[in-house]
Amino acid sequence: MSKYLKLLRIFWSTAIAAEMEYRVNFLLAALSSLGNLAGSLFGLFLFYGQGYTFAGWSWEAALLVLGIFTLLQGFSATFLAPNLNRIVRHVQEGTLDFVLLKPIPSQFWLSSHTLSPWGLPDLVFGSILLVYAGTQLNLRIGDYLLSTVPLCFGLIILYSLWFMLGATSIWFVKIYNVTEVLRGLLEAGRYPMVAYPTAYRFFFTFVVPVAFLTTVPAEAMLGRSEISWMLGAGVLALLLFFVANKFWQFALRFYTSASS
Repeated sequence: MSKYLKLLRIFWSTAIAAEMEYRVNFLLAALSSLGNLAGSLFGLFLFYGQGYTFAGWSWEAALLVLGIFTLLQGFSATFLAPNLNRIVRHVQEGTLDFVLLKPIPSQFWLSSHTLSPWGLPDLVFGSILLVYAGTQLNLRIGDYLLSTVPLCFGLIILYSLWFMLGATSIWFVKIYNVTEVLRGLLEAGRYPMVAYPTAYRFFFTFVVPVAFLTTVPAEAMLGRSEISWMLGAGVLALLLFFVANKFWQFALRFYTSASS
């Protein structure tokens, strides 16, 4: 474990040093994140401003879902996109050969080699939104801590889905549109699942598990999440992580190196 932590420190310190050469990008990223959050708040206000409420979700409770969604966006922009989107390029350019020759698991290297600080504004804005909504709802520290468990499960689910899509580039090199479709589907997580018709709720729970990314952690924070949903999130996260690892090993059997 200490070996991997040391590697992460080296990877990330190098990545931050390289990224901070373009500091204006951080300001642009902050403005972009602020604009996206303003748009999300406006869309939510269009419902609640007219006196309509999602069943069982007050304005402040809906803000919790939006706050968690914003955190996930920040996590994706900071850790997932800079790494997993490059799997396609490694396959295209043949540099995956060098990754496979390294004395560390290739999945670990591909998943953690770099990060982007441009996702930090989303992490900050999401945290502020959660604190504000939680204050209005009189949430305690224990409520926030309780939600970290399903939230971590949600992060694992998101990573696993994204990594498996990246792994398909070994067969289908041009998969950028597929990853954009996934990101588009994940946009549904900015609102509670009750905001959607029954058929969509089924799809976003059992087909593309968006509900486990935002709604389930928010319900845990509110103290009304059923234990079955918590267990389901944990089982799904572990299963998808296991499948992602096995799928990568399977995909490598079909990889043709640049030197062959």
